[in-house]
This record gives sequence, structure tokens and C-alpha cells, in this order.
Amino acid sequence: MKAAIAKMLKEGVDLRLRMVETMPGDILEAAKTIAEAFKAGRKVLLFGNGGSAADAQHIAAEFMNRFLIERPPLPAIALTTDTSILTSISNDYSFDDVFSKQIKALGKKGDIALGISTSGNSQNVLKAFRVAKKQGMVTIALVGDGGKAASLADIALCVPSKSTPKIQEAHVAVGHILCDLTDTLLFREVGKR
Repeated sequence: MKAAIAKMLKEGVDLRLRMVETMPGDILEAAKTIAEAFKAGRKVLLFGNGGSAADAQHIAAEFMNRFLIERPPLPAIALTTDTSILTSISNDYSFDDVFSKQIKALGKKGDIALGISTSGNSQNVLKAFRVAKKQGMVTIALVGDGGKAASLADIALCVPSKSTPKIQEAHVAVGHILCDLTDTLLFREVGKR
């Protein structure tokens, strides 16, 4: 069992090292885009399914409350939390519509639609991106190797892996980095904590 644990931990480290090679530019672009949206009085709408729904809620909470520094709350909403909305849309229309209908109601031009999907192919995430683009929102995909979401998004944050658990672990790290960079861009000097 110790060897299995060591192997799993090493796989996570190896993935992070691949991310160092492929993702910093895209992560910085996403953070700058989010910071500019907040500065302009816009909001971030986050969504995903299963573990990605939890990640959407986690990132929204970090923006809304605080991450590492004391600062004003930032407008971020996870579209995964209202069971009445989720179940009524699923029942009356389709589960594919659970995020797109909320985007139609809440999203405004200049807002950010941040969709999270390990496969990049979740139909409700793809539909939400299409609606967000029609409304003039900026779309950011946090995905694994890409899938269709990466090609639909304005900014694609692609974790170079096909392993769902490893992608999800990496998504938590990327979410934290986005929060930290956004705070840095808006509220403090680079390099100061």
C-alpha cells in the first residue's frame, strides 16, 4: 500500500511539472481577464458537474469571501448550488439546460463564464458557453486535455492529463492560483503577501 501511495503522489507531482511547462501563460491570461472584469464591476459565473460543481463552489467562495488577504468580496456565483433551480430546469426542460438558462438570466456583457469539466465535453457546460458567447460574456474553460469546451472558450486552461482524479486535483490548484493572482492584480504589489 505504501508503494501505491507513493506512486499516486508521484503521478500528481509529474502532472504538476507538465503543467509548469504548458499552463502558466494561459493561467495568467485568465487571471488578468478575471481581474479586469471585477475592476469593471462585472461578475464571474462558475459551473460544472460532480467534482467540478464542487470546484465551482470552492472558487466562488474564495472570491466572495477572501483567499489569502483581507479585501472586499468579489462577485462570483456558482450556478451549481440552488437545488430548486437545478431540478426545475432539469425536469421542465433538460439537464443540458441547467447552466445555460441561469447564464441567460444572470449573465451580462463583460461578465465571465467559467466552466469546469474534466472531459471538456459535458453538454450542459458546452451549451452554457454557447449562450454566454451570444450574450457577450468572456468564456474560460478549466478542463483536462481539452475536449470541445477548450475550442469553444476564449481562454482554455487545459490540464495535460486524461486521468479524472488527477485532473480534478490539478483544477483545485489552478483555482487557487487564479484567486491568488486576481488578488495580486487588484489589491497588492506583486510578490508581497
